[in-house]
Amino acid sequence: MAHIDAIIKDHKSLSVELWPPRSEESLQKLENSLSRLGELDVDFASITYGAGGSTRDRTHDLVIKIHKQQKMVPMAHLTCAYHTKNELTDILRRYQDEGIENILALRGDPPVGKEADFVGGELPYAKDLAILAKETGNFCVAVAAHPMGHPDGGDQDSDLEHLMDKLKFADFVITQLFFDSEQYKVFLDKMIARGNDKPILPGIMPIKSMRSLETMARLTNQEVPSHVYEKILALGDDQEAIRSFGIDFATQMASDLLDLGVPGLHFYTMNETLATIEICKNLNYHTHR
Repeated sequence: MAHIDAIIKDHKSLSVELWPPRSEESLQKLENSLSRLGELDVDFASITYGAGGSTRDRTHDLVIKIHKQQKMVPMAHLTCAYHTKNELTDILRRYQDEGIENILALRGDPPVGKEADFVGGELPYAKDLAILAKETGNFCVAVAAHPMGHPDGGDQDSDLEHLMDKLKFADFVITQLFFDSEQYKVFLDKMIARGNDKPILPGIMPIKSMRSLETMARLTNQEVPSHVYEKILALGDDQEAIRSFGIDFATQMASDLLDLGVPGLHFYTMNETLATIEICKNLNYHTHR
């Protein structure tokens, strides 16, 4: 299996985030999404890991399924939270034994509504998990970044220093979603000024509804630009018009990002890949000729 950092160095990449299914209905939705993705040349798929390790086995099973059945490379999310060091080592060794060599190292968050019961792992930070992965096997390790600052708060300079610290051990970065390519550029310039030379993939999530937009903003701790909010508000209950606007908006932002020379595009699909496919076709990006 290829290391994803080598893929990114070879060409501008295309990647997607997928969720492990939680029901028969969501399994069918995922199967349909995987089938549709055949219209694109997707380099890799990152597979989420539920809060508190709640989808541990389902994450593993989907990673292995993609490894065996798809051309794209799977990358397993793994979190420190709720885990001992030995548990994490066992998970990493199991992946290594099955030929999985790409990991997204995360601190992890508590399940929604159970924030007060959050139990930190024996390894406190994503940096520690990145170190463990490197010590355990031949893993390519990605880490996450928040261009507008981490949702937990703190000043952005401290956040950037923490990211630089993670990148002493990790191989590349995937950002959380954002609403403006200029936000990525400012973030990138600050990282370059600190000496970073590792790839930073921008994360894009097409807007689907007012509800999803507000959820996106809350989870990423950033304000929705007024012109975006007002446009969607003006569209009212016309869900198809909102979806069309979301695709056009994401297409333009992705085009601007490519003009900036990004190493690739990473799409948060929520297991609905049609919008991603439409955006890539609009851009003629990684589409089958």
